[in-house]
Amino acid sequence: MKQHYPLKNAQQEKRIFRNRIFFSVGVVVFFLLLLVARYAYLQISGYDEFSTASDKNRIRLQPLAPARGYIYDRNGVLLADNYPVFSATLSRADVEDIDDTIARLTPVLQLTEEDIERFKSRIKTSRKTERVSIKLNLNESDIARFSEVKFQFPGVNIETQMTRYYPHGELFAHVIGYVGRINDKELKEIDKDAYAGTNLIGKIGVEKSYEHLLHGVPGNESVEADAHGNVLRNLGRKDPVRGNDLFLSLDYGLQVVASEQLAERRGAIVALDPRTGEILALVSSPSFNPNLFVTGISHTDYSALRDNLDQPLYNRAVQGVYPPGSTIKPMFGLGGIHYGYVDWKTAIQDYGYFTLPGDSHRFRDHKKTGHGIVDMHKAQVVSCDTYFYVLSYRMGIEKMNDWMRQFGFSEKTGVDLPSESTGLYPNPDWKMRTRKAKWMKGETISVSIGQGAFTSTPLQLAMATAITANKGFKVTPHVLRESRGAKPFKVHNGTNGKIDFNGTEEDWIKMRDAMVDVIQSGTGKGIKGGLQYSIAGKTGTAQVKSIAQGKRYNESLLTDRQLDHGLFVGFAPAENPEIAIAIILENGRGGSAATALARPILDYWLLNKNKKPIRPSAAQVSGGLMTAGLKPSELPSGEVPSSTAPNTNSSNNPNIAPHNPTPNLNHAQTAPSSTTTHSPAAAPAAIVPARPIESD
Repeated sequence: MKQHYPLKNAQQEKRIFRNRIFFSVGVVVFFLLLLVARYAYLQISGYDEFSTASDKNRIRLQPLAPARGYIYDRNGVLLADNYPVFSATLSRADVEDIDDTIARLTPVLQLTEEDIERFKSRIKTSRKTERVSIKLNLNESDIARFSEVKFQFPGVNIETQMTRYYPHGELFAHVIGYVGRINDKELKEIDKDAYAGTNLIGKIGVEKSYEHLLHGVPGNESVEADAHGNVLRNLGRKDPVRGNDLFLSLDYGLQVVASEQLAERRGAIVALDPRTGEILALVSSPSFNPNLFVTGISHTDYSALRDNLDQPLYNRAVQGVYPPGSTIKPMFGLGGIHYGYVDWKTAIQDYGYFTLPGDSHRFRDHKKTGHGIVDMHKAQVVSCDTYFYVLSYRMGIEKMNDWMRQFGFSEKTGVDLPSESTGLYPNPDWKMRTRKAKWMKGETISVSIGQGAFTSTPLQLAMATAITANKGFKVTPHVLRESRGAKPFKVHNGTNGKIDFNGTEEDWIKMRDAMVDVIQSGTGKGIKGGLQYSIAGKTGTAQVKSIAQGKRYNESLLTDRQLDHGLFVGFAPAENPEIAIAIILENGRGGSAATALARPILDYWLLNKNKKPIRPSAAQVSGGLMTAGLKPSELPSGEVPSSTAPNTNSSNNPNIAPHNPTPNLNHAQTAPSSTTTHSPAAAPAAIVPARPIESD
């Protein structure tokens, strides 16, 4: 009989279905409980932690760069200004592929290799949310091109940043210096927190020396941003502290007058107040336009400056070393009195030459027939070389070295400008150390008249002259007169010590009188006409090309750059000095040429600075960049306005600075011309010049 098998077991299916339902409900309940537990953990246990993390993604703390302090002259004339420029920026938090973004931005913003390299070096060390500049000083074309394709570059923004502008261009370039992009070496040395949001740092001059005062303290602001880094709203702000405003001892008018004297020439002028050490004017010619360096100088412009034979980037006043020639004779003569080898009555018979005992070599005077009977006073007035040949033979190089170093030779003056040269006052130890040779007596003779291996900077000569004017009291040259701002800084104005001198005050007065006679009847008499005050001065001539013994000096056979340098040092009024000056005129043929440059400078400071002060024109003082109709993006890299004639009728309230100074359009100058100079000549190869060294 066939068995019947049921096709459907209802009980079993119900049981299976019920079990599946229970299992599914259990799984759902389990995950619901897990989800509730997770929510409880996030909202209760980890609320503080995760809410903070959420805010960090939404709320950012962005650095606010401080405004750089302004720089003024002693009368409140603005020398270094700030103005806004447009800059493209991004942060690592807003852009996933930075390299790809930069590659696509290159044709849009016309990025150079330098722009890209600077950005990549800075982005590596920046904070994740810190916005780093891709390119500064965008022009209207750059902004327009970017605006069309901005949607393709999420996280890249155009922002306004402050940068530096030097209204007087070349006039103060070697003193104030300039700021530039922070490089890799500087990134390793600076405090990154202190420079957050800042792209510029002082490179040379006052900008570098007083970077710690000018920079200020950065602030920050809390903002709410979207996923692409676009700011939705501001939540809070801590304002940055602006850098200190610096008032320099420089006088705009005196700087203009001094620069005019060296126009189209190579040389340097330093004028300082002998009572305080304040530098009143410092000119190195030729100069350069510092605005070219602020946002990055082009290879073409930099090559033109670097390869210029006249070396406009070289600060001749502080770094240039020259043989001082006869300008050191007053200081050296006082050394003879100090050691007791001569006095004011000591006289020699000058036959036009000097010979060492047992040697036939003649050290000649600039006057072939000699000066006859010469004492100390006459030796200074007529610049008798023979007198100082004899004095140096008696004194010896060791005592000469000890004495002259008290005037600051062969040592840094301590000026508050970077990269100062020391010059050289040679001695036997130096020669053995550097040349592995013994000192020769003939070298002492050459050093006595500022020749041979003896070199000094114009700044050193100005300081030595100031010490002479002060009757031995020392001063330290400096350009900072006052600092105003949040950071305290005190400037020392005054003397600091006195030269160890065995003579009397009367000796200083007699040396002053001898220097006065240099102007009245001696080698500097060319500027005495119409003097309304007394000048104590000393001329000098520094030989550039050596002439062999027995050969004649023939100027027609020399090139322009082989001609002698002209020098002058002096102070005025002689009885109560208010200004000391040192001038070097490269290849000027002699001291008389340099002396002629001194008269307009001294006249302005002593006669005209109060009656007819030279100041920037009224439009330049009050008109800012924006109100003048100039585009800031065009100023540093394009043609800058040429200087206008100084306005001699306007005057400023001394030492008063505006609370919120606006950019000024003062003497902005064009890039330096390509005509040029050589670096200061090295010391002549011959130890003993074979022609008359002095013609002054």
